[in-house]
Amino acid sequence: MRLGQEEVTFVQYNMAGKPYPADSRSPDLWFQHFAIVVSDMDKAYATLRRVGFTPISDAGPVTLPPANGFVKAFKFRDPDGHPLELLYFPPGQGRKIWAGQGDRLFLGIDHSAVGVADTARSEAFYAKLLGMSVAYEGVNRGPTQETLDGTFGAVVEITGLRPPAETGPGVEFLEYRTPATGRPAPGDTESNDLVHVELAFTVDDLDGLVANLREARAPFVSPDTVTLGGGMRAALVRDPDGHAILLEQIRR
Repeated sequence: MRLGQEEVTFVQYNMAGKPYPADSRSPDLWFQHFAIVVSDMDKAYATLRRVGFTPISDAGPVTLPPANGFVKAFKFRDPDGHPLELLYFPPGQGRKIWAGQGDRLFLGIDHSAVGVADTARSEAFYAKLLGMSVAYEGVNRGPTQETLDGTFGAVVEITGLRPPAETGPGVEFLEYRTPATGRPAPGDTESNDLVHVELAFTVDDLDGLVANLREARAPFVSPDTVTLGGGMRAALVRDPDGHAILLEQIRR
């Protein structure tokens, strides 16, 4: 499915895997959502309420403090348990691509946020190996963050990275200082389990990147690169916290 310039691919396996862990919390390291930018939070929330959802945020959309630019946000879960977030950027906030998009309500996907245990370790993986760069960083805390995450005493270190492409979605690290970093991703997670989510990266040199990842001892899901339909070559690897990364290269 396409939203603006971004796409989300849904995968349903004939042999279903394990359901999404019912007791999942924001500090758990398998936590991963994508943030949908909206032009009007009240209208977007009203639309969401007509569809039905499971809330993560305690009391509807929240307005973040001045240090966060008065951005409005709301976290919830889809019917399979995957977490999502609605984001509203006031004028002058957020990336320029979200401004001046007419009357559209749901604008596109700004980033995917992932739970991490060690920001420096994750930054080395995404920046040094995958070529992303840090765009923003900070620490969020206080009643607003607690309400947004549905987590008492939440203190979270946030680091946002962007790819070289100006319009591509980013990756945002969430390292919880309080409560302590949650449970690690289950070691027996398989691709047909509902907790399995992939971030797809289009790359220029798949073989070179795979070689660098092997040298860095990154865990692979696929045994090697795989040739798919339409001239696509791909490899599936995991980041330091177990989040799946799909690397794709189109043959020219």
